[in-house]
Amino acid sequence: MAKNKSKSRTPLVHKPVGFAISWAGGALAGLAFRKAWMVIRHEEEAPDPLDPDRGWGEILLAAAMQGAIFAVARSVVDRTRAKTVARSTGTWPHPGAAPAKR
Repeated sequence: MAKNKSKSRTPLVHKPVGFAISWAGGALAGLAFRKAWMVIRHEEEAPDPLDPDRGWGEILLAAAMQGAIFAVARSVVDRTRAKTVARSTGTWPHPGAAPAKR
């Protein structure tokens, strides 16, 4: 079975570094969500979806905010990691992508 030579492999060091960056990004996104919730609702904790004393609007607002913050954080982390890999290897880490611009 022949290996696909066109597929670039990132150096082994990028995997644990990528994991650490992703974990840190998730932690920062969680912190950003807690801070944003505090500013908007003046509460320390976001509502639990199973709390019978919370309304749909409050629960859906918290879910939408959390989703948006995590999506932005993930995009920042993924893009930063891709640019770092491209700078260090000269290859963009996305399959089928054009060569990295320096």
